[in-house]
Amino acid sequence: MENETPEKKGTAVAKPFDVVASVTTKLRTYTDNRELVLPENYSIENALKSAWLALQETVDKERRPVLQACSQASIANALLDMAVQGLNPGKNQCYFIAYGKKLICQRSYFGTMAVAERVAGASDIWAEVVYEGDKFEYAISHNRKTVTKHEQELENVKPGAIVAAYCVIEFSTNKPSFTEIMTIEQIKKAWAKSKTDTDSPTSVHSQFPEEMAKRTVTNRACKALINSSSDSNLFLEHFNRSGEEQTAIELEDEIEENANRDVIDVDPKTGEIVKDKTIDRNPAGLKTIEAMLKACFDDFGLQPKQVLAELGVSKQTEITESPAGCYTRIAAVRVGPAAVEEKPSF
Repeated sequence: MENETPEKKGTAVAKPFDVVASVTTKLRTYTDNRELVLPENYSIENALKSAWLALQETVDKERRPVLQACSQASIANALLDMAVQGLNPGKNQCYFIAYGKKLICQRSYFGTMAVAERVAGASDIWAEVVYEGDKFEYAISHNRKTVTKHEQELENVKPGAIVAAYCVIEFSTNKPSFTEIMTIEQIKKAWAKSKTDTDSPTSVHSQFPEEMAKRTVTNRACKALINSSSDSNLFLEHFNRSGEEQTAIELEDEIEENANRDVIDVDPKTGEIVKDKTIDRNPAGLKTIEAMLKACFDDFGLQPKQVLAELGVSKQTEITESPAGCYTRIAAVRVGPAAVEEKPSF
């Protein structure tokens, strides 16, 4: 029918700005009722405008505009998740990625730290890796861990000799620091949730295990601190959405991706999908900036402007690193996506 709207077709958003308007109205209701307290320097309108500009240039894996491919409900939820957490895509604190007809707001590593600084009052967040041969000791008092000793010799620093990693979050007040410690076994278990083969020699986890170990323990520390610091059920609901639903959305996407193509092996004991040991992308094969940009889109769903922003440049001519170096640097900061429900959560 000539007058048939996208809503009737169940796909694209018919009146895009209506979504922004509805999210803005709901957020204003939250703030007016004191259900949500946003940072003084956080402008809901500016963040939503930045998000809308990003969405207009974002496409799914079939290169269709997400504003047409994704449901109106998921777009609203993604924007709401972003705003409730006080994130801004213009500051590389989050990204929008399409999973089928669902649009998700993926909080970045930098976004998680920004939330920790804002919500929990963190003033400094840093992480270190513990290697075999290091003299490492920590104490536990009142369910709080404190690193009391960490001495390291230069010859101990070997990628294959990592035994643990820890993150320390400090505060500007007299509040004692918060420390999270993870063994390499715990870290690898967290990596195993990734859709990529982290054991592959060409994976970023294999090439830069120290950096990835630091990021993993930092994410866990920030999330634990935020959950214990915030008393806003509304905020925590949106903050924890990714952690609670990430596995489900990745499993659903993996099944859909492999349907009618390959046989999916399932472990009879755990019921989990057994991943094929396929070879991941080798960054050394990226010889041009254009190839690197395409690889970042294919692998991470990043638009060229997002890639440039993450590299800290405004145009391609300002890039001084090799294409392989750029790709590896971006791959090191990718974080699992957050999932959304089929209907708006407001």
